[in-house]
Amino acid sequence: MIGRLRTVVVDCPDPRALADFYAGLIGGEINATESEDDWVVLNEPSGTRLAFQRSPEHEPPSFPDPHASQQFHLDVRVEDPDEAEQQALALGAARIPGVGNEIDDPFRVFRDPAGHTFCLVWGVQD
Repeated sequence: MIGRLRTVVVDCPDPRALADFYAGLIGGEINATESEDDWVVLNEPSGTRLAFQRSPEHEPPSFPDPHASQQFHLDVRVEDPDEAEQQALALGAARIPGVGNEIDDPFRVFRDPAGHTFCLVWGVQD
């Protein structure tokens, strides 16, 4: 092993707004001691760090376009997918229609306010 993962960094047009969204989605404490305009860190309760970096030219992925990349996505484990979906939508998420809609699919796919994809997942093992 060379090292340990410290932080996942996400490009976006408004770092504080996206940090607020993910704090509402997964919990955690926002640390904006550095330049809040350009870099905001969310310290999630389990120790994971998500950082949000200003990228004025950010282009959201066009998932589920098979000819484009989704860039990255996060899986968020939930207990009650219907309740979690309503809460995520209230925070500003958008459901991607036609993906994760099958009865036996243990996930639903969304876009965050900057257009990155994330999934609500349940009933799966680590």
